[in-house]
Amino acid sequence: MTPQLQQAIKLLKLSNIELAAFVEEQLEKNPLLERGTGDENRRGEAAQAEASTDSSEMSLEAPSKAASEALDAPDHAIDSEAREATVTAPAADVGGSVDWSKAGPGGSFSVSSEYDAAANSSAQVTLADHLTGQLSLARLSPRDRLIAEYLIGLVDESGYLREDVADIAARLGVGSARVQSVLVELRGFEPTGVFARDLVDCLSIQLSEREQLDDPMRALLGNLTRLAKHDLPGLARACGVKKDELAAMILRLKALDPKPGSQFATDVALAIEPDVFVKETGTGWAVELNSATLPRVLVNHRYAREISSLGGEDTKEFVTECTQTASWLVKSLDQRAKTILKVASEIIKHQDGFFAYGVDHLRPLKLAQIADAIEMNESTVSRVTSNKFMSTPRGVYELKYFFTTAITSSDGGEGHSAEAVRHKIQILIDEERDGSVLSDDAIVDKLRAQDIEIARRTVAKYREAMGIPSSVVRRRMLRAMG
Repeated sequence: MTPQLQQAIKLLKLSNIELAAFVEEQLEKNPLLERGTGDENRRGEAAQAEASTDSSEMSLEAPSKAASEALDAPDHAIDSEAREATVTAPAADVGGSVDWSKAGPGGSFSVSSEYDAAANSSAQVTLADHLTGQLSLARLSPRDRLIAEYLIGLVDESGYLREDVADIAARLGVGSARVQSVLVELRGFEPTGVFARDLVDCLSIQLSEREQLDDPMRALLGNLTRLAKHDLPGLARACGVKKDELAAMILRLKALDPKPGSQFATDVALAIEPDVFVKETGTGWAVELNSATLPRVLVNHRYAREISSLGGEDTKEFVTECTQTASWLVKSLDQRAKTILKVASEIIKHQDGFFAYGVDHLRPLKLAQIADAIEMNESTVSRVTSNKFMSTPRGVYELKYFFTTAITSSDGGEGHSAEAVRHKIQILIDEERDGSVLSDDAIVDKLRAQDIEIARRTVAKYREAMGIPSSVVRRRMLRAMG
């Protein structure tokens, strides 16, 4: 694998924050690279013609064959099995033109060493990482797990969830009671106090876990302003306790953590800007790249000529290498942006039901489907969907969020999302009454009547994963309740 191809593949994997750090590193190393300001796009035709003799700006014009092969090649046997991909220029206008005739034949991005994204990011665990790890062990349905993932993304650095449940539910297209039910589960995660609405709520959760949330303590939490003013006599009266009892209560309060999320590393996701925007139009969904996350770099060919004219062979060799490196970076940034836009656009075509109606309408989707549609390798799509985010009217989601497994349709039509099938099983069981409890075989028959081909053992597996007991246990429970 050539250094150029290795670096091009690495660029596609980087998040926009890692990409910005990488470009900054290259600007420091390469004297022929300059930072674009965006003013270049607003020049008149005459100014652009003059500038084209001096520099090459990152653009979204057709990339070279080398750049296409570099980013569309599978991870193995890059230089022997790479296939050519034709990339159509996207509708979004995020850059100006570039004079490809002045680009060098190639070169690695770094003269001295390769960029290591891992070495340039914190190894500390973030609060989101910590909560996601616990989510993998939670007994939630697949659909509720999607809601939980979204709620985790809304938690701030202190550990609070400050958005209104009704607003979140409306954004996801589900009922408020359903979001609240998932939130109850998440509020049991560590550290105690996460997903609290405010300070009082956070302290209440911690006190409740310690079995210290009695009526006097509730009164103290309702009078924190008096505590801040050191109005101890007023606090004692409000809480209905004596002075020494109040002192003990205050000590218990001080032992709590008012910001349970602060013990973790700052979540990088909080600072991440989306890579693409999705907006509803009168005819569908418009997709555009976030130009703020696209580094603009220029190759200063005038400076290269000046240096070459003043030095000897060693200087000319150095300038040639820097020119090749800079030109390859420009091309690869171009191709990376276009590939992200192509993948995001195709995802929206497949998941339009989600954008219109909410999380219950996610369709089965595999990486291979997107790869075939845009005529790229599946490994390329896998790289693009990692650490890339899409801003939608329903919130910000990682591209990987939209990929779900499928259950075969019995009539040979389009398959059903596994998450949707689990949801249907949940609904069937929720509608049970004493005397009408469904066995797993009966559930299979009900689903087949809805053109869903599924095995009994799969129903049992899904039911157990959702924490739903067998029909025998459910029947016994219903009789005890009735």
